[in-house]
Amino acid sequence: QVQLVESGGGSVQAGGSLRLSCAASGRTASSYTMGWYRRAPEKQRELFAAISRGGDGTYYADAVKGRFTISRDNAKNTVYLKMNSLKPEDTAVYYCAADPSFRALSDWGTGRYGMNYWGKGTLVTVSS
Repeated sequence: QVQLVESGGGSVQAGGSLRLSCAASGRTASSYTMGWYRRAPEKQRELFAAISRGGDGTYYADAVKGRFTISRDNAKNTVYLKMNSLKPEDTAVYYCAADPSFRALSDWGTGRYGMNYWGKGTLVTVSS
């Protein structure tokens, strides 16, 4: 099993930037595909970024493509999310997730599959 703890959330004005971190403990993070989900008010939780075990493959939903960057440092058991050009519609609780399954990253983005392990989330608020 792996335990995940997110950090770095907060309040920012539109156009600003934030970097979220997800620290993994327990099993080594390199055993897992990692992803970032978010749940906006009155919306379902959705995957918007994922990264392969070695960090050489990434997936982004169209809503964040070109603005957000997912990365990982397996030596530190940490996954990062750099968010630039933030918009009010990015306001949500952001969750880090991990899964040991071997699946194409784009498959995670379909919403048909959910990752097995979750952090408790961190709130990001973007004001206009």
